[in-house]
Amino acid sequence: MSDRFDLPRGRVLPVSAVELHVLPGDHPFAEQHRAAAAANWTREVAAKPALFDGPITLFSSMRIEDGRLVGTCHMTRYSSFLHWRSMRGQRDGEHAYAHALIVSADGKLVAARMGPRTVHAGKVYFAAGSCDAGDVRGSMIDVDWNMAREVAEETGLDLSAMQAENGYHIYSIESGTVIIRRYVSVETAAELARRVAEHVARDAEPEIEGAVIIATGARPDDAFADHMRAIVDWHFATVDDGTFGAGA
Repeated sequence: MSDRFDLPRGRVLPVSAVELHVLPGDHPFAEQHRAAAAANWTREVAAKPALFDGPITLFSSMRIEDGRLVGTCHMTRYSSFLHWRSMRGQRDGEHAYAHALIVSADGKLVAARMGPRTVHAGKVYFAAGSCDAGDVRGSMIDVDWNMAREVAEETGLDLSAMQAENGYHIYSIESGTVIIRRYVSVETAAELARRVAEHVARDAEPEIEGAVIIATGARPDDAFADHMRAIVDWHFATVDDGTFGAGA
């Protein structure tokens, strides 16, 4: 692992704050691989015509400093990001994204199954998306806005109506670093899933198929993305040992 990405891998860790700095210019990886990224994009769009080559973050450093997650990133094109992702052995960049874990009033988690038009069709995630230009405030990523925006776009749910956990957690593996914050709803999982279904039905081009309700002791789902099982298990462990509660 590059010393520019000094994060413990494979365990969920608390952080008090998230400070993600956007540096000027394109990411060095993108500058070095433009032709190859363009060729790869042609193949990606042939398979998934709905893909859009918009701006997206690719990180150049990340570490924990005085209990805070501190990182630097560049805005690059989605085509460059997808090419980087196809070459995961390249350690000159890393992916980071945020997950809002929605905890229902009856103690379940509400995730989503990705729709057929997306790169991760059929996979189960907590509603999320990589940070883009709309998430930048000054020269910093507003990770809470990113979570709220992605949850609203994909599910129609409003995080501002829920109780946010104090602080954040991170889970870092070779495929990327997940920034986690839990939000407790006053609605049951069934009520939340119904509202998600109504949102999907209204959306002309939905990103998800619908909600996936995850209860404590749920059996592993082969559709879970690589990081999902560890995060789900961690969440319910903190419920069982009493370290998590509304506003915790």
